[in-house]
Amino acid sequence: MGLEDQLQRVADELDIRNVIHRLAQLADEGTLEDYAALFTDDAVWDAGVTVGIRRGRADIIAGGRERRANGVAGPGTHKRHVITTTAIQVEGDRGRARSYMLFPVDCDGAPRVGIVTVYQDEFHRTASGWKLAHRKIEPA
Repeated sequence: MGLEDQLQRVADELDIRNVIHRLAQLADEGTLEDYAALFTDDAVWDAGVTVGIRRGRADIIAGGRERRANGVAGPGTHKRHVITTTAIQVEGDRGRARSYMLFPVDCDGAPRVGIVTVYQDEFHRTASGWKLAHRKIEPA
């Protein structure tokens, strides 16, 4: 692999890592429209039978609204998505990542970890950059 290919791989991995981290920040503090803009149009957000599966940006936004309305996540809930260990693989215009996510609660007082999950993510390179195409959320 030549230097140019290596630089492109590093740039791609950093871009994907930034999407993962930006999604966590927007889930906690941002608008759902900005959050959904980081997904492909036909993305799948899959948290299994307990939380559900969302397909496409509009449905992902609807799921975010439900979680915010129920106080599960989002502004004012005093909860955070904390991404820790992430491994990324890039092959051309496709990428995969596996990340651990800690979900501290009571962040305004004495924080404690509420849950620990694993994100299994698939990314696609688009004309506007890397987008999340599929997220499977699994227990750690």
